[in-house]
Amino acid sequence: MGRVLAHSSINPSNEKDCFMDKAAREFEFSDKHFARISSFVTAQTGILLPAAKKDMVYSRLSKHVRRNYGGSFDAFCLAVDNGDPDTIELLINAITTNLTAFFREKHHFDYLKQHVLPELLIKNQATKKIRIWSAGCSTGEEPYSLAICLHQFFKGHPGWDVKVLATDLDANVLEQAASGIYTIERVSQFSEDEKHAWFSRGKAENNGLGKVKSFLKEFISFRRLNLLHPFPMKGTFDVIFCRNVIIYFDKTTQIGLFHRFAEKMLPGGYLFIGHSETLFNISNQFVSDGNTIYRRIT
Repeated sequence: MGRVLAHSSINPSNEKDCFMDKAAREFEFSDKHFARISSFVTAQTGILLPAAKKDMVYSRLSKHVRRNYGGSFDAFCLAVDNGDPDTIELLINAITTNLTAFFREKHHFDYLKQHVLPELLIKNQATKKIRIWSAGCSTGEEPYSLAICLHQFFKGHPGWDVKVLATDLDANVLEQAASGIYTIERVSQFSEDEKHAWFSRGKAENNGLGKVKSFLKEFISFRRLNLLHPFPMKGTFDVIFCRNVIIYFDKTTQIGLFHRFAEKMLPGGYLFIGHSETLFNISNQFVSDGNTIYRRIT
């Protein structure tokens, strides 16, 4: 799920762990190796890796250990301990997963179009400016879904400055997100008319791929950001999407993160979180406004 941690958007595992017999491992991967890696990941990203994730960690790192570290987790852990930037980036990218889809949790986007944007049209009339943050944007489906909503709504309201900041911890998924290129299967939920409206079909070597059209990409700025670090943005946001991220953080991290989100939101601003997440006993700076939809208390 939860570079930005998030992210993602940062989801340490949406896949089932394979319970691997020690003898089946190609390389030695001891409890000490796992402890060093998991403690580093938690310190850097906030993602918790309990002992049950040991096989998942091994499966995601083993090919890199084979290719770059002579099959030695000792060498890999030493590189991490020494702060080698390439090793650290490899580790973070390997551990985080990025399960997402266009218009995932559709009721959020319906609420945005039907309630939030009409309200902001009145509330922000003087500035004609709206800022939205997709925190943990993964491979970009969420911010592009937001861009589609914004295009549909504001084509009847010209002259507005509406932007989406899309951030994630994982440099690889950010690169994919910024490209806006997806397999046809990834956009199969759209009708043919919608595909034609939002995507350009690839040709020749790009056959079977669709690329988000430029007028949608213009809404979005992609940035790498770690949610555990101080936020570098100077302005505030009307809306924050941070979905399916906090379930991978411990409670202390969750409390701190939502306090900092509140500081970056305008009074009455909207916060959207994931379907399995809650702010109950986490933050008193927001009030529920619907199913996993919250408002910043004024």
